[in-house]
Amino acid sequence: MDELNSKQQISSYIIHSQEEEIKRIALELHEGVGQNLYSILTGLQFIESGAKEPHMKLYVREMSELIEKTIQEIRHLSVELHPPTLTTLGLLPAMRSYINLYTSTFGILVDLETTGEEKWVPEKNSITVFRVCQEALANIAKYADTSNITIHFIWTEEELTITIYDFGKGFQPEEYNDLNPLSGLAAMKERMLLTGGQCKISSKIGEGTSIEISLPLNRD
Repeated sequence: MDELNSKQQISSYIIHSQEEEIKRIALELHEGVGQNLYSILTGLQFIESGAKEPHMKLYVREMSELIEKTIQEIRHLSVELHPPTLTTLGLLPAMRSYINLYTSTFGILVDLETTGEEKWVPEKNSITVFRVCQEALANIAKYADTSNITIHFIWTEEELTITIYDFGKGFQPEEYNDLNPLSGLAAMKERMLLTGGQCKISSKIGEGTSIEISLPLNRD
């Protein structure tokens, strides 16, 4: 048991360190690189306003549009790495924000429902649940061949349960895990175990996949 606890502590420390680095990179992208590009965009717009030759105005405008597109891509990447709402507003608003980005990127509609009164979740656990949901949605976009997803948050005093269902083509979980012991599905389960929670995956060919995430609340 001591060896198991030790391994879990090491895994938890590694994941926490990775998340802190991801958070730093996301902030640098948004506040550093993003702001620098915005300054360049402002300069290009000033040059465009003073340019007299039509071909020069067109060229500068095209460059401005490219910079604007790059700024948007950096903002999207920053949110995907670490949504600021996760820290400031909590898990549910962060998921709503990410779902908007997800739908605009993949064209998959996500119906998010919530039952019960939302509870406060410590940042460490919020990040874990967010990452597991993020991995689930990424897998759906890659493999499920579906255009609709439902996500249901159920809040009680003791537990948060999240069910994700994709209406996709499904697969055989046992065969997948045997072939991919280090798969994203295994990582999702491992992350939840480290919080004292669980991640259960059920799927049938032609009937879609259901992922149920449970997180104990009111725990240190």
